[in-house]
Amino acid sequence: MTEKVITRFAPSPTGFLHIGNARTALFNWALAKSLGGDMLLRIEDTDRERSTDEAIAAIISGMEWLGLDYAGEPVYQSKNIKRHTEVANLLLAEGKAYKCYATPQELTQMREKAKAESRPMVYDRRWRDRPEGDAPANTPFVVRIKAPTSGEIVVHDKVQGDVRFRAENLDDFVILRSDGTPTYLLAVVVDDHDMGVTHIMRGDDHLVNSARQITIFNAMGWDIPVMAHTPLIHGPDGAKLSKRHGALGVEDYRRMGYLPETIRNYFARLGWAHGDDEIFSSEQFIEWFSFSGLNKGASRIDFAKLENMNGHYIKNCDDARLFDLMVSLADELDDQIASVGLKSHADTVIAALPALKTRAKTIVELVNSAQFIYQARPLQFEDKAKAAVEGDSLQILRDVQPVLASVNDWTHDGIDQALRTFAEQKDLKFGKVAQPIRAAVTAKNASPGCFDVLLLLGREESLSRLSETTAV
Repeated sequence: MTEKVITRFAPSPTGFLHIGNARTALFNWALAKSLGGDMLLRIEDTDRERSTDEAIAAIISGMEWLGLDYAGEPVYQSKNIKRHTEVANLLLAEGKAYKCYATPQELTQMREKAKAESRPMVYDRRWRDRPEGDAPANTPFVVRIKAPTSGEIVVHDKVQGDVRFRAENLDDFVILRSDGTPTYLLAVVVDDHDMGVTHIMRGDDHLVNSARQITIFNAMGWDIPVMAHTPLIHGPDGAKLSKRHGALGVEDYRRMGYLPETIRNYFARLGWAHGDDEIFSSEQFIEWFSFSGLNKGASRIDFAKLENMNGHYIKNCDDARLFDLMVSLADELDDQIASVGLKSHADTVIAALPALKTRAKTIVELVNSAQFIYQARPLQFEDKAKAAVEGDSLQILRDVQPVLASVNDWTHDGIDQALRTFAEQKDLKFGKVAQPIRAAVTAKNASPGCFDVLLLLGREESLSRLSETTAV
C-alpha cells in the first residue's frame, strides 16, 4: 500500500508570519493536496523567551486568511520536550552520542584558532572517545551526536539535486544542552518522525541543517523524508527580502489591501512555474504542482506585477464580498469615518462597485474611491478636482444646475438627453460639461463617470452638492 504523503509547515512564533515562510506553507499545502495527502502545522516554540502568544495567533490567522488549511490541530513542539530528551538519552545509551565537558573557555579558544586560520569553527571532538572516568565531577555537560568523521553526507534534494557535504566540515553538533533541553536539530527530527512526515519542503537556507539532521535519522535508523529546498525570495534589487523592501508579513499584505487569492497566485509563481501561465486558480495550482516546476534560482518580487494581479482579482471578485472586505479593512485600520460611511451607505457602495473596481489595484484604493459616496459636507476637494470646477467650468456648472434640476426622469437616458441638449445649445463638447459635474459632486479627480455618480448619489444629493459647489 502506498504511504500517505504528509508535509508540514513548521514556523517559529517569534514574530509575524513572514511572506517567505507563507510561501513555504503554500508549497507544502499544494504538494500535499496534489498527492492526496495532508499538511500538518507545527509551532516550533521551544525558544520560550522569544516565542509569544501574539506570534502564534498571527501565524494561525495568517494561514486562515491565506486559505491554507492543515490537518488536525497545531502541534506545539514545546510539549514534546520529554520525547526529544528520551531520544537523546537513547542515542547516548547506544554509544551514538556522548557527553561533552568542554568548557566555554575551551570553545572560545577553538573559535579563535579557527578564525586565525581563516576557517569555520569545528568542534575538535575532544570528548568523543574519552572514558567516562575522565569526566570531571559536578561539571555541566552537553550531549553531542557522533557524526561521521569521513566521507560525505548527501542530501538527495528534489530541487537542488544531490547536495554533498564533507563529513569533516560537519562537527559533532549538540543535541542536548547543558540544562537538559533539546536543540532545534534534534527536536525537528524527532517531531518529523513521530508526526509521520514523508516530505520536507523548506528554504534552501536549511540545507546544512538537513545534512546534520540526516545524521540523526541515520543514527536512529529512521526513514529520511523526501527533501526539497527552495530558494529564498529576493527584493526587486536582488538582495534578500528585508524590511527595507517594504511589506514582509502576511498581515502587511492584508492591510495593504491584497486579496488572499492574489497572494496565493503571485507567490506560487515566485519559485515555481507551469509554462507561461501567470494567472491561475488554486485548484489549477494544486493540479499542476510538482517538484519539476520548482526553480533552483532565487526569485525577485515585483510589486508592480503584484498590484496588477491584485487588480485582476478585484475586477473579477463578487461585489458583496468586496464590500465586506472594504468594511473589514476599514475596521482593521481603525478608519472610523470609512467604516461608518460604508456601513451606512452599503447599498449605494455595492451598486457603485462594478464601476469602482475596474480602476482599483487594492482594497485600500477601493475604500478611498468610494469615499465620494459618504464623505461629509462641505466636500473636501482634491487639487485636480478643485481645478476642474474653477474658471470657465464654474460658470458652466452654474448654468447647467437648473437644467439638471428640471430633470424629473432621473435615469441614465433622462440625464443624458438633458446634458447633451445643454452642451449643444452652449456649443460645448460634452466632456466640457460632464467632467466639471463629476468633479463637483465627488470632489475627486478619479471616480466613475458622470452618469454613474449622478445616479449613485441620487437626484437630491447630486443637486445639493452642485448647489454647494457653485455657491462660492
